[in-house]
Amino acid sequence: MPTDFNATRAAFDLPEGVIYLDGNSLGPLPRGAVDRLAQVARDEWGQHLIRAWNSAGWMDQPDMIGDRIARLIGADPGSVTVGDTLSVKVFQALSAALELAPDRKIILSDNGNFPSDLYMAQGLIGALDRGHRLVTPAPQEVEAHLSEDVAVLMLTEVDYRTGRRHDMARLTRRAQELGIVTVWDLAHSAGAVDLDIAGLGVDFAVGCTYKFLNGGPGAPGFIAVRPDLADRVRPSLSGWLGHEAPFAFDQDYRPAEGVRRLRVGTPPVLAMAALETALDVWDRVDMADLRDRSLALSSHFIDAVEAQCPDVTLATPRDPAARGSQVSFRHPQGYAVMQALIAEGVIGDFRAPDILRFGITPLFIDEGDLDRAAGILARILKDGSWDRPEFHRRVAVT
Repeated sequence: MPTDFNATRAAFDLPEGVIYLDGNSLGPLPRGAVDRLAQVARDEWGQHLIRAWNSAGWMDQPDMIGDRIARLIGADPGSVTVGDTLSVKVFQALSAALELAPDRKIILSDNGNFPSDLYMAQGLIGALDRGHRLVTPAPQEVEAHLSEDVAVLMLTEVDYRTGRRHDMARLTRRAQELGIVTVWDLAHSAGAVDLDIAGLGVDFAVGCTYKFLNGGPGAPGFIAVRPDLADRVRPSLSGWLGHEAPFAFDQDYRPAEGVRRLRVGTPPVLAMAALETALDVWDRVDMADLRDRSLALSSHFIDAVEAQCPDVTLATPRDPAARGSQVSFRHPQGYAVMQALIAEGVIGDFRAPDILRFGITPLFIDEGDLDRAAGILARILKDGSWDRPEFHRRVAVT
């Protein structure tokens, strides 16, 4: 049955008069999430107290939610678990991947990767002190750097600034031919594009749940491991809840079976309750439908902006197959322009040095929203209203 995007739009509590084009950074509030949080706090925590770890199923949440996310990224059931932060999951995946390629010393990424992923790699290299090095060519040059010297290919599939999409199938296949372990960051892919990480044989995938998946601020990260690798993975963060029998309270660590060994800390129960509500919306969504709708909307927005705004330059690939679910434009005063847009009720965001970034989120955005946003942007640029002191004043989060 085709996805009903009118129904999904009604599932979110969006402020009146706001055109929200920043769901690629923080998804909006799903209707029902507040009531679900109140119910968990009042009834489960309040009445069951510590018994709720068993009676309310809190301890099983990471794997149950992991299976729901698995469908959205094309992973095998039982291969995804949820908890901690995306950066922690990047560290876990990368450290485990390096253990699988002990005789190789190169971590290959790209210079457009999200900085936190690169920071995790740099920190791990320093901690291991085994001669590893991080190589970061331009995104379009990554394939040329693949060789039998590379231990791990670590990439974010969709570029957080431009929306450029790596060819995951091609790069994964080539990495496999050369014996390279793959780590894919799906922060801007999960809930945005149709994926098949199981079919491609991706070794590790990580992602967050507060962007397109709408889990809320601070929602936990996830990690997926290829099932035939899972029991070979040696967790460098050998947390209590990744133990085979946490409540045996052994002094020595024994990893749990499968992806459960990549659990680290206590599940964030309230955050996961909100995420469960957000995932209820996804139960009605076919990912192929979502991708088709995303590409139609993004093309519509590009056309609308380019027809009215000669002062901006498209930064996102024009080829639909080469982009994720965002549209970015360059403007030399991009920060001030975005602040002016936000003041007018069009919420996108800015990425240095000059990127106006707009999330294309079909669950709650339609052509009318995009036409109004393009018209407001055109007016702001034409009348120069963006050039006011308050719009140049930098705030902490851009």
